[in-house]
Amino acid sequence: MSRIWAIAANTQREAIRNRILYALLFFALIPIASATLLGHLTVGEYTKIVMDVGLAAIAIFGTLIAIFVGIGLVNREIERKTIYTIASKPVSRVSFIVGKYLGLLMVLAMLVALMGVANLISALLNGATVGPAYALVLAMTLVELMVITAFAVLYSTFTGPTLASFFSLSTVVIGHLTQDIRDFGAESEMAFVRHATAAVYWVLPNLETFNIRTEVVHGIALPAEFLVTSVAYGLGYSAAVIALAALIFHSRDF
Repeated sequence: MSRIWAIAANTQREAIRNRILYALLFFALIPIASATLLGHLTVGEYTKIVMDVGLAAIAIFGTLIAIFVGIGLVNREIERKTIYTIASKPVSRVSFIVGKYLGLLMVLAMLVALMGVANLISALLNGATVGPAYALVLAMTLVELMVITAFAVLYSTFTGPTLASFFSLSTVVIGHLTQDIRDFGAESEMAFVRHATAAVYWVLPNLETFNIRTEVVHGIALPAEFLVTSVAYGLGYSAAVIALAALIFHSRDF
């Protein structure tokens, strides 16, 4: 465990120095800061629009950070050929992958908290009423990012940055549409389509289960059972994907 946390701490330091990280963070804060203007230009409940825009920005830019920083965790070591030095040391490849993954999660937790505070300040300045459920939205967003980061790491273990980015973005898009894809396929008269869409639903993550922004912004109560199940689903899915990533990375010849 000490080796894993050493790798995680080093990964955190490297990620914090990544210029892409700060560029994405800067662009994330723009829609949060401009939510006031968007609220004034939109017909509807002003404070809820401000809150919803800010939370959406956190989810979108958090996803971009998870992907574009996550795919570089392994590929950067391979391109720099530092992986050969790491492989020669008494550090298992499983520890390497898990440590890299945990290090990026630590960075994502910090960024989600930072963007969450910025959005909270913006919302309060615009007269919004923010309850304890706000922290719950941020926590569920972080769980979603855990799943997305796991896939970014997985793809980076067997392909280059370009394909890894494409696969990761595709997974995110499909992950938010899995239930719609399943429902659409269920209406088909072709057995192949029904089975294929059902397979997509069960194999790929259902990322919409972590999206509780609408419910929280509009004050809709969420059952505790649903929240616990969603978190357990995210943690279990992330663990399974990282285990697969470690297995693939272990089989590679360096």
